[in-house]
Amino acid sequence: MKTFLLLAPMLLLSSRSLAAQYFVSPTGNDAHPGTRDQPFATITKAHSVLAIGDTIYVRGGTYTLTTTIVLSKSGNVNARYYLMAYADERVLLDFSSMAVSSNNRGIRLSGSYWHIVGLNVKGAGDNGMFISGSHNIVERSAFFENRDTGLQIGSGGSNNRIINCDAYYNVDPGHGDADGFAAKLDVGTGNVFSGCRAWQNSDDGFDGYLRGADNVTTLLENCWSFMNGYLADGRPSNGNGNGFKLGGGDNGNSDSLKHNITLTNCLAFDNRVKGFDQNNNRGSMTLYNTTAYRNGSNYSLSGPIAFGRTLTIVNAAVLGSSGPIANFAIQQTNSWMPQFTVTVEDFVSLDTTGVRGPRKADGSLPDLPFMKLAQGSDLIDAGTNVGLPFIGSAPDLGAFEYSPTTSVKRDSFLPMSFVVDHNYPNPFNPQTNIRFHLPSAGHASIRIFNSLGQMIAELLEGNLSAGMHIVRWEGKNDNGVIMPSGAYYARIQFGASTKTVKLILLR
Repeated sequence: MKTFLLLAPMLLLSSRSLAAQYFVSPTGNDAHPGTRDQPFATITKAHSVLAIGDTIYVRGGTYTLTTTIVLSKSGNVNARYYLMAYADERVLLDFSSMAVSSNNRGIRLSGSYWHIVGLNVKGAGDNGMFISGSHNIVERSAFFENRDTGLQIGSGGSNNRIINCDAYYNVDPGHGDADGFAAKLDVGTGNVFSGCRAWQNSDDGFDGYLRGADNVTTLLENCWSFMNGYLADGRPSNGNGNGFKLGGGDNGNSDSLKHNITLTNCLAFDNRVKGFDQNNNRGSMTLYNTTAYRNGSNYSLSGPIAFGRTLTIVNAAVLGSSGPIANFAIQQTNSWMPQFTVTVEDFVSLDTTGVRGPRKADGSLPDLPFMKLAQGSDLIDAGTNVGLPFIGSAPDLGAFEYSPTTSVKRDSFLPMSFVVDHNYPNPFNPQTNIRFHLPSAGHASIRIFNSLGQMIAELLEGNLSAGMHIVRWEGKNDNGVIMPSGAYYARIQFGASTKTVKLILLR
């Protein structure tokens, strides 16, 4: 048994080394074999030859498209399909020539266990991307100027993770449907939005209202939503104009549907109507460390909820009026409570310059002074410990944790479990970064294996603190020898848990 446990990871790595790589380029041809030197012209062609575990690399440039890209194949928990921009090149999938129609989505992801990185989707006749599959990851992608919601999850899509993505300037003809991001209508449960931004969408930034689904759960963490309900040129739209619409229903079920939604470290500002909007959601709503500023109404959480459900608001911050909140809400250490007085002096800056600006190299949100707490604010170390990381003797109020040395935002919400992100860049030359989150202090290690399952480098071995860590691999073995092009595998171990990520080195 001991021998099996030692060999099993190597056998898994060896089997994954058989995965193929296909390339797509604006100058390619679908009659080509899909190699780096002779790439395909379309993602659709690459998808047709894809086997489980394979990767499609999309070269930079503009792809003018008129038909939906359908990703229908499904992987499993041990082997995904991969669709990614090549080496961080900018990929623009331009569907602007599509007619407006509910059938004219840019990408329809009906498959499961896909990992999609680095796509820009513009101008689709409906959603930029519609996800009905499950267990997919979409990261470092943007969805803009589409004629309905930028990225929408529905038709039972569940347990998807949308990470460090942007959605903006999406507008439908009537202005009342196009959100930035949405887990709505007949959506499944367990979807997560992390580090996402939504701005100037004609309807809402994030929309969770239901029709056909009930009692589903969604998590939003470290997300920004601003100026929704306005068009790209700054004119007001005819849409709802909310930053975060937490749920609700319509027609005959308008007062019964439950979207159980949790928001942590989320920021809503300058939305035309409401920052955080209950709509008519009857499910449980939990808001931890949220910040609202200069929305039409900052918080609007005053409607009834179903028996056995809860409305919880803890460590929230607002500059201005809070807006209506139900008297049954469970509240702790919110800035509008009697022990606090909030003024402009509590914040480093109210200047929104840079909120639409470039993200950091790893795709996370930019560091800005906007709405960060100023030294001496009584909102610092004044919160309630809800299990999120904090600096100092107690959590701060709002979405940003004050640091006496840097006063920077929490880099991202840190999960309460061991999480390993996709390395970046990937493919890489000469170095790549491996980012992981530890829920508590403990012993961790990172080892690099080649495609035969042989360990070639040990990057880390020792005790680490809780939080986010980044370790760099420079494509060399432990003797300093430069490794050749190929697939390598980083095995990250924390306590008894082990996770593996695939690294593509291209010399």
